[in-house]
Amino acid sequence: MTTHIEDHGLLRFLTCGSVDDGKSTLIGRLLYDTKAILADTLSAIEKTSQKRGLGAVDLSLLTDGLQAEREQGITIDVAYRYFSTGTRKYIIADAPGHEQYTRNMVTAASTANLAIILVDARKGVLTQTKRHSTLAHLVGIPHLLVAINKMDLVDYDQAVYEKIKADYLEFAARQGIEDVRFIPLSALNGDMVVERGEALAWYDGPTLIQILEAAPAAHTEHAEPFRFPVQYVCRPQDSANPELHDYRGFMGQVESGAIAVGDAVTVLPSGLSTTVKAVQLGGRDIGSAITEQSVTLLLADEIDVSRGDMIVKTDEAPTPVKQISATVCWLAETPMDRARTYLIRHTTREVKAKLAAIDHRLDVNTQEKLPAEKLAMNDIAQVQFKLAHPLFADPYKANRSTGAFIIIDESNNNTVGAGMIL
Repeated sequence: MTTHIEDHGLLRFLTCGSVDDGKSTLIGRLLYDTKAILADTLSAIEKTSQKRGLGAVDLSLLTDGLQAEREQGITIDVAYRYFSTGTRKYIIADAPGHEQYTRNMVTAASTANLAIILVDARKGVLTQTKRHSTLAHLVGIPHLLVAINKMDLVDYDQAVYEKIKADYLEFAARQGIEDVRFIPLSALNGDMVVERGEALAWYDGPTLIQILEAAPAAHTEHAEPFRFPVQYVCRPQDSANPELHDYRGFMGQVESGAIAVGDAVTVLPSGLSTTVKAVQLGGRDIGSAITEQSVTLLLADEIDVSRGDMIVKTDEAPTPVKQISATVCWLAETPMDRARTYLIRHTTREVKAKLAAIDHRLDVNTQEKLPAEKLAMNDIAQVQFKLAHPLFADPYKANRSTGAFIIIDESNNNTVGAGMIL
């Protein structure tokens, strides 16, 4: 008799914290204790640890892959790692701790469904802790987990844990951060990461891996409207096959929601409506599709559809907008220029945009809203854009897929900003 193991779906999560809080060691411990490390990788980091004169294996080497990071002993770029347990697949983003890498953290956070905020038990809630929490909250990560690490260095004292928890909850209440959990652990020794260990008997909550196993996956927590940005119009030019002569398939990824044959749909921006005749994957009919599936839709009526158009369910259509208010993280070294025209890429659609106003810049260290005339690299601000053509957008809080966009410099095609529609 075979036992059915329930698949909890993919979980993308982010680890962030101040320098030396132990992010890389924590991820290394997760990979090590879930047996997700290949023997040759383990052998390589054992040798490196020995060269450095360390008595034990330095698990942080599993994620600090860049040579420059290894030499400095800090994490610079976002390091992605993949692992799986019996019930779930994971993608971990190890975000940089330094303020000058805010843009790296925002990039990593944009797809995460849970953030682990590491706090050093000896240092408590620092400015960087608040900054990372503010950023995680700002980019819409629905679940925050405050991992109070290095409990071994404070003799696993429960009073230290409770003090940090109280300090953080006071800060979270001011910021409107609601979904937050706490866990004490020692990444170095492995207490409360995958195994419970013996040292934290006073903590009766779940281990870190148990929290991760039970966390909701993306797109599962509330009903989302069907959004299908068209990437490519497929019209086969095969004169030898008359069946393909009238074939018009609209290819793309289901960004949210679900679709099935017979559903009434509307094509934007034309506003023309029809029904779905077929849903295909790899050339075969599958009848229906769900979020994150890449499929081809065939429509019952011949409607003019192009790349950049969006197919939506008729009763769930968004209102097209020609002006947007958004939270923007500026990624480029060249400051944002009010006189410039930028390209906004939203799903598969590109429109020209002018900066209409900078409402305020957010000081992520103090959470203050400050006036601003321009945006420099790593700045985060609330801005307004006027658009040359309409976008079919949802608020980012309601739909992260269709509420996000990137800003492109027309002159060199570089991505200079990332935005979340309010």
